[in-house]
Amino acid sequence: MTSIALTVNGEQVAADVSDRMTLADFLRDQLNLTGTHLGCEHGVCGACTVLVDDEPVRACITLAVAMGGKAVRSIEGFEDDTAMGVIRQCFSKAHGLQCGFCTPGMVITARDMLARGCCGSAAQIRTELAGNLCRCTGYGGIVKAIELARDALKERAGNTPAS
Repeated sequence: MTSIALTVNGEQVAADVSDRMTLADFLRDQLNLTGTHLGCEHGVCGACTVLVDDEPVRACITLAVAMGGKAVRSIEGFEDDTAMGVIRQCFSKAHGLQCGFCTPGMVITARDMLARGCCGSAAQIRTELAGNLCRCTGYGGIVKAIELARDALKERAGNTPAS
């Protein structure tokens, strides 16, 4: 066992973890943050995407022991996030979700894409989403939701929405 201290969703956390425990298992099993979903457990599907120091990572292939001193943000840590609120509304409006299994990783990825300005076209959005798999929607609603969120966030910022 190894002792780690990190910040999770804005709160300091200290815990003992096994050297082989993944960040996803740590979040789910030790902190009861079950919004981080485990799909493939190989880093391919994106359902386990979280932010570590504001960068998206696959929690299923990231070791918890490597998180000492880092800031982790799971889907539960976005409750008061304005951009995430807009993204959630747009996912609902555009029918960008069905079963919901991929949704936590998908909306965290969408938020990261929007923050980096990587949503200029539907083709660019689809390329950026390549690491997030959805078996239900066919991606049309997801792409539309991200376009709506892009335009809504630009409008809130006082910029003209992209055409």
